[in-house]
Amino acid sequence: MTILLTPRLRLEPFVDEHLQGLNRMNSDPEVMRYLGGKPETPEETRAVIERVKARWAEWGYSWWAFIERDGGELVGAGCVQHLGRERANPLELGWRLRCEHWGRGLASEAAGAMADHAFGPLAAPELLAVCHPDNAASATVMRRLGMSYRGVERWYEMDCSVYGLTAADWANKANKADYSPPTK
Repeated sequence: MTILLTPRLRLEPFVDEHLQGLNRMNSDPEVMRYLGGKPETPEETRAVIERVKARWAEWGYSWWAFIERDGGELVGAGCVQHLGRERANPLELGWRLRCEHWGRGLASEAAGAMADHAFGPLAAPELLAVCHPDNAASATVMRRLGMSYRGVERWYEMDCSVYGLTAADWANKANKADYSPPTK
């Protein structure tokens, strides 16, 4: 299984030891606000970890836990997976962070590393990302990555804003490998 490194993060495939940190994040109503709105129970988080481990075994990619390199704290999670969780669909890039880590550029940093992996070793021709139409923060990350707005489509039982990026556009993106924190 693939571990990705950025200046501030270590992206590790989900393992049982991530249960407490993932549930801390996924049980927060504010984190889940645009992700179905329902906080996860520890049992639901455990089931997610098992499903993700099976995807890693079958597909060779899925969800990573975002671990801060300084301190080792789980601060978020992100994925390269098939949109709608169906293998026939295009690859999707996704992420979420604990609230106290919002606004620090960590989502963009991790998403850039995951995009590099998807367009590199996975040879994805295109990546899509979806978010609730009111989730301005995620849409900002998508645009920062160079993704283009494609419209509203129905995914995950809700209407979602859909953004896309081709491998050719990623290859031409001048700062694609720059996962540095944004300057203020």
